[in-house]
Amino acid sequence: MTGSRKKDAARVDIADVDVVAPNFKRRLSGVTSTIIQLVPMQRALGQRVATLGPGLPDDLPHLRFRDLLSLWRPPAGRSHRVWHARRNTEMLPGIVMKTLLRMPLKLLFTSAAQRRHSRYTKFLIRRMDAVIATSGRSGSFLDVPHTVIRHGVDLERFHPPAGPDDTISATALPGRYLVGCFGRVRHQKGTDLFVRAMIALLPRHPEWTAVISGRITPEHKAFGDALKAEIAVAGLSDRIVFLGEVDDIKPWYRRLALYVAPSRNEGFGLTPLEAMASQTAVVTSDAGAYAEMTIEGETGSVVPAGDGAALTAVIDRYMSDPEKTIAAGARALDHVRASFALEREATAIDEVYRRLLSQ
Repeated sequence: MTGSRKKDAARVDIADVDVVAPNFKRRLSGVTSTIIQLVPMQRALGQRVATLGPGLPDDLPHLRFRDLLSLWRPPAGRSHRVWHARRNTEMLPGIVMKTLLRMPLKLLFTSAAQRRHSRYTKFLIRRMDAVIATSGRSGSFLDVPHTVIRHGVDLERFHPPAGPDDTISATALPGRYLVGCFGRVRHQKGTDLFVRAMIALLPRHPEWTAVISGRITPEHKAFGDALKAEIAVAGLSDRIVFLGEVDDIKPWYRRLALYVAPSRNEGFGLTPLEAMASQTAVVTSDAGAYAEMTIEGETGSVVPAGDGAALTAVIDRYMSDPEKTIAAGARALDHVRASFALEREATAIDEVYRRLLSQ
């Protein structure tokens, strides 16, 4: 099926939609990734949710912008719909449609920010009918009543190794064990902290190879080039490998023995959950919700954000004992299955939808 036909097939009738999930950012981000994973699960659970906006897969259930004209008419059996925003650029149109255009909407905002909100953002949030925080830490920065619902991970898409393609032998890279760091290559994500830890550690651990996957945007090209130059000077270009953006990151998670998330700051941060769902142990900073998803010493370890020395020391412990690391990965899988399944998140959000729709 061509892209246009897939898009037409996934188009939803506004009359059959209770919740609109806008995505007003074309470039892939953590928020966009959340929508991509969550909406199919919500639909599978019977929630009548549809997306709106660019930057989403063609096969995701979606509305057209002209369908907004139909928001004056609520769906059968309802007095209103829910507008579920996740960014300022999505809250503002919801407020305009509800308060100025008098469309029958209830406004919901999900906040992942780990910082004090600007006055403008606070102004928008105060006009929401309900607010969700993606972690206890993000909730601590809210001045309004809210419900904490942590993100989940799709356990069908992210799963343990299942065959030869899920091992280091499928990569043509040297060594027996892989350690990885995935995400945009930039200072905020701590890519430099990971690279310098690997430069220090790999000469002492000849069985390990490091891989880095993620986009290097033009404004961060000099940052990426400088890291590659450091690696070359250390003589480790064959053992610290930049993969670039890969079409499918999921097999790479399964090939790892250890995943590192060294962000200096983060909203929520899904990658450690994706790694743990792939049966991989994690070492993370305490940015975002990382500390809330990791059981210290059991599924991995957490270090202070920006502390390169602490990061290097903890990674060294895991690289020094691969069997212990692999055992931590098995415990990480059990932990994610018990506490961070995507279905759990979708069900908790549905309770908020039901509360708003019944008002």
